[in-house]
Amino acid sequence: MISKVKLGFLSILMVALVGCQSAYYSAMEQVGIHKRDILVDRVEDARESQEDAQEQFKDALEQFRSVVSFDGGELDAVYNRLQAEYDDSVAAAEDVTTRIKKVEQVSEDLFEEWEEELTKYSNRKLRDQSAAKLRSTKVRYAELLRSLKRAEKRMPPVLSALQDNVLFLKHNLNAQAIGSLKAEYRGIKSNIDLLVRDMEKAIADSDRFIKQMEQG
Repeated sequence: MISKVKLGFLSILMVALVGCQSAYYSAMEQVGIHKRDILVDRVEDARESQEDAQEQFKDALEQFRSVVSFDGGELDAVYNRLQAEYDDSVAAAEDVTTRIKKVEQVSEDLFEEWEEELTKYSNRKLRDQSAAKLRSTKVRYAELLRSLKRAEKRMPPVLSALQDNVLFLKHNLNAQAIGSLKAEYRGIKSNIDLLVRDMEKAIADSDRFIKQMEQG
């Protein structure tokens, strides 16, 4: 059960965070950058994080392939390289998630502001045109978000499988362990191939959304 003190602290923290976000938007608007522009920038950032993650997971797969193809040398070095690729993949996945959350945040704020501003119109024709544009923007955004989320959901199973194999190799630095990992390679490759495919779609959908927003 959360104490009254903790509830009070959380309330203050939420107000501060909202205040910081509002101050950020206000400062950006003063230099001519509005929520619509910020949304486009954040979608671009999300697209770049997807591109980076895509390459990182490909690198991790290639390193895993080299592990199961191991035919002599220092197993410690092989393990260390695979561990490094796993760590980089975790970081890439976290960046993707962070970028998507930032997209969601500004989109929610943009649509909330847009809805509120519709009530300020005195000209019904202009209001209806703006409302129609809001609806179409929401539809395009929903398609983009589904694509981003689909690719994001592909990452945890891949990371989990990679972690299992990295740990197994760490605990069994011998040729027999390499033989056991060979059976795992095909499944991991299949999952990474699906992840790359979904990221390709998310990247393409991001490009299309950005173009549509820039065209107005």
